[in-house]
Amino acid sequence: MHHTLFGLALFTGILAATLDATAESPALEPLWPAGKTPYALPVDAETGSPGLRAYLTKGGERHTGASVLICPGGGYGGLAQDHEGLQPAAWFVEQGVSAYVLQYRLGSAGHHYPTQLADVQRALRTMRSRAGADGLDPARIAIMGFSAGGHLASMAGTLFDEKAYEKSDAIDEVSARPDLAILCYPVISLDAAITHGGSRKNLLGPDRAADDEWAKKLSSDLNVTGKTPPTFLFQTDADTAVPAENAARFYLALRAAGVPAEFHVYQDGPHGVGLRLSDPVLGSWTGLLKNWLKGNFFFAPAPPRVAVSGTVTLDGTPLYRGAITFYPESDALPATSASLREGKFSLKADDGPLAVPSRIQLEGWSDATGTGLDGKLVVLHKLSPADSQDLRIEVTPEMAPLTWTFRSR
Repeated sequence: MHHTLFGLALFTGILAATLDATAESPALEPLWPAGKTPYALPVDAETGSPGLRAYLTKGGERHTGASVLICPGGGYGGLAQDHEGLQPAAWFVEQGVSAYVLQYRLGSAGHHYPTQLADVQRALRTMRSRAGADGLDPARIAIMGFSAGGHLASMAGTLFDEKAYEKSDAIDEVSARPDLAILCYPVISLDAAITHGGSRKNLLGPDRAADDEWAKKLSSDLNVTGKTPPTFLFQTDADTAVPAENAARFYLALRAAGVPAEFHVYQDGPHGVGLRLSDPVLGSWTGLLKNWLKGNFFFAPAPPRVAVSGTVTLDGTPLYRGAITFYPESDALPATSASLREGKFSLKADDGPLAVPSRIQLEGWSDATGTGLDGKLVVLHKLSPADSQDLRIEVTPEMAPLTWTFRSR
């Protein structure tokens, strides 16, 4: 037990050190100009809400220009600002992404809808309006939310055009739509059959908590449209506080609307796991997230794609089945694969490799008989074993059909 506690303390210390090296204990910045905060209550002076803490990567070696707004969970009654705020912010900073942690107002302090929607809309507008000063790309702003914070993030992705408050300054003329959404074991539906009861009560308030029409209005799966941003969903099957039906309903709504989405459900793990990097299984979700972000051109803007076609042989014989993959030299960009059939491959421009310098890797079944029954799996990234360098190519729109001959000796 002592070893485990020490490990957790060390991990938290590393996260804090990562953030401190990038931004020295950022102060909580108010969201609105003094005297213009909508739905203000006297308790706001005590809590400091609403506000943002900005962990900026501008000037750092890994700075990508991407940013994320993080909404901690807490059932709209509290804020899990450590494992669902500080720690995810540290993870993003490590990826070169500027992170903003939102301290939004809570039902436990007398704040109910639309206050929380106002806070998240204003936060996204603030980030986009500060893009130049903070070194950000205003077209690469993601939102991330955990649990009830996931519900808030889902409202940001579905109700960004809703007028949640009266305009206070020029910032409120900026778009509040996030470009990507990351929802972690989110509350999605306020349907009493699957919702988190405390979140519903705190968001709607005592006068509307039992009103099913209000619950339906703020069930985010019912508000998805084709304009909802591409979404990544992470959930555990064992979660009993916020059942997986919440995330599943949102995923199915995204599918029905034609919105790109990725949904991962882990068998084990309780509610509120955060990053859980120490768990060899559950902790793998951040790697899946990183791949998804890369595939959606979050870490770098998307270069043009190129149509390619060609042939590949090994020792003069076409590979029976396999794939050829183009790996951009920039780790911020996704790889592209084309299927090989009898040594031939083809990709149209919409699906082709990115027009950037890339490394080529080939894998497939070598089969001289052509039956697929007498082959072996090969993985090749050099034209011959004697080559000292991997096979590389400058992918350009002017490329003619490609022919590669690999040699095993």
